Amino acid sequence: MKIIVLVKQVPDSTEIRVDKVTGTLIRAGVPSIINPDDLAGVEAALQLKEEKGATVTIVTMGPPMAADMLKELYARGVDECILVTDRAFAGADTCATSSTLAAVLEKTGYDLIIAGRQAIDGDTAQVGPQTAERLGIPQVTYVDEIIDLTDTTVTVKKSLEDCEEILEAKLPCVLTTLSGMNEPRYMNCNDIVDSFSKEVKIMTFNDLGIDASLVGLAGSPTKVHHTFTKEVTAETETYTLPAGEAAKLIATTLKEKQLITK
Repeated sequence: MKIIVLVKQVPDSTEIRVDKVTGTLIRAGVPSIINPDDLAGVEAALQLKEEKGATVTIVTMGPPMAADMLKELYARGVDECILVTDRAFAGADTCATSSTLAAVLEKTGYDLIIAGRQAIDGDTAQVGPQTAERLGIPQVTYVDEIIDLTDTTVTVKKSLEDCEEILEAKLPCVLTTLSGMNEPRYMNCNDIVDSFSKEVKIMTFNDLGIDASLVGLAGSPTKVHHTFTKEVTAETETYTLPAGEAAKLIATTLKEKQLITK
């Protein structure tokens, strides 16, 4: 059983600041961490490795510095790490990212793919589902527990706002995981020592056999024109209202600001 976990290195959102002139994130001096939802997926995969004898391969798309994160994952017990990096992938939105990752996965092979629900630097929750669609395989999102895994199926608990669902999907499939589904393990001394001698496999654009129009900026239909942080002051009014009254107040306010019409 070959389990692939899609992992992203992200800036620590507790230390992120926004440039008020350009509206862009100030990344200089901000430490990078493993995306929390992805780390839960790594732990879920490692548990399956221990229970079922599976192998765990990590795939990440990012700059060369992401290799340090992959070394950390070796120290947690994964079997293989692949870094997908190339200037051709720069500026990719979720559409282009999923095209690139799908091409990588077709090269590596897989039985089960696990990805975090979303990344804390984008919050789109799109890459996992889009990758599943590009591969033409089933997907289950918002997974809170992997109940069982066989050679042909996986059974999971899916967490929704007001209920939980128990679902069975045929393999291969994509699962997207929630950060609260488990407690990721710490690195251990033996694996830390071993991680220094383990290779991070590099894959570039030329390794994928994919059209250049599908990756990076060229493959990204999303265009961000401006970002900003809403300023909250002491003058901000707050309301505690029933849903119906709140809806009427919102509609009235928008009409007054001429943002909607009758």
